[in-house]
Amino acid sequence: MKKKIIILGMLLLSLRGMAQEGYVPAPENLEARKEFQDNKFGIFLHWGLYSMLAQGEWVMTNQNLNHLEYRKLASGFYPSKFNAAEWVAAIKASGAKYICFTTRHHEGFSMWDTQYSDYNIVDATPFQRDVLRELADECKKQGIKLHLYYSHLDWDREDYYPLGRTGRGTGRTTHGEWKTYYQFMNNQIAELIKNYDPAALWFDGWWDHDQDPDFDWQLPEQYAMIHQLKPSCLIGNNHHQVPFAGEDIQIFERDLPGENKAGLSGQDISPLPLETCETMNGMWGYKIVDQNYKSVETLIHYLVKAAGRNANLLMNVGPQPNGELPEAAVERLKAIGEWMKVYGETIYGTRGGDITPKDWGVTTRKDNKLYVHILNLADQNLFLPLTAKVKKAVVFKDQKPVKFKKVEDGILLELGQIPDEVDYVVELTLK
Repeated sequence: MKKKIIILGMLLLSLRGMAQEGYVPAPENLEARKEFQDNKFGIFLHWGLYSMLAQGEWVMTNQNLNHLEYRKLASGFYPSKFNAAEWVAAIKASGAKYICFTTRHHEGFSMWDTQYSDYNIVDATPFQRDVLRELADECKKQGIKLHLYYSHLDWDREDYYPLGRTGRGTGRTTHGEWKTYYQFMNNQIAELIKNYDPAALWFDGWWDHDQDPDFDWQLPEQYAMIHQLKPSCLIGNNHHQVPFAGEDIQIFERDLPGENKAGLSGQDISPLPLETCETMNGMWGYKIVDQNYKSVETLIHYLVKAAGRNANLLMNVGPQPNGELPEAAVERLKAIGEWMKVYGETIYGTRGGDITPKDWGVTTRKDNKLYVHILNLADQNLFLPLTAKVKKAVVFKDQKPVKFKKVEDGILLELGQIPDEVDYVVELTLK
């Protein structure tokens, strides 16, 4: 293990000063970006020790739980109902093309068999199974891409110092040094890449030091290490800023790109591939009293609206402490999947359409096909400010012709009825 640490340290030293500002993505990275955009739909899985307390993933800092007492949860963590094959099958049935799994959240507990900490699901729990190994193998078997979430901040380790604005009440009275924590992170990240071969790494926690302008996360060296180990690995960071040099995707939390209703996504939209993450109910991690699940219609609308804004949707499910996905979530995954069987063609492989999002809905585009997604229209006619010439218009699901006529500054679709479906899709063939 010491030898591995020395080798990784040498790699980091060799990369120090490597100008991520001049980062040029490798050809395989550019191909991975395209595939990511084509996939359009993923499922986020927030799972850790916090599921045992059933109060969400921030319970440790929200209730100022002593980190040494919190660690005791591990000795009772035994998710006897965990079945990676069932998880992946349920997610695949939704039409999702990738899974993003929380390998280590802010609580500091590692959900895989890591060599760099005994505080992990194999060494510290009676379960003694590497759930990430099982999940990674099952994803490969069922043809689902695996993305890995990794928290940059830690409410448990004493060498995560100086402390950020969260986790100050978790009882850490002595402090180590940032350099050992940074080395620990890079050791784990390299281990995740080598042993689990993720298609993307999804970072979180940068904002913990957003009130300290002098704090240096040393991201350029870390990003360079990742791209050296696996050039195709996409890097995203949920820092609520415009993308930093070396990042491959831009993340929006709880908001569609261009909106900022949750107050976390006011940053400008970059030309990088976009992803918006959203909860299925109100929380990321499992919360027993939160049964306020969004309706299937609302979730489908969010997926469609994301696609119309040229973004992917990463929709969250918080697994239960026994290892099962909540029944309400599984039901919604299945219902979304049934819709995607019919309308997936208008989502997968598309980009944001020619018409900017409107109150009535959005458009998506694939080659010479423009898909008009009508989500909210109380009229039988719809004006489209379209400059391209339209060759044909049909209802997507049954290919019935839709009348249209050229008008000033666009075309007018004459639908013949007020749309009353979850998503009434008109397919336009452009000349």
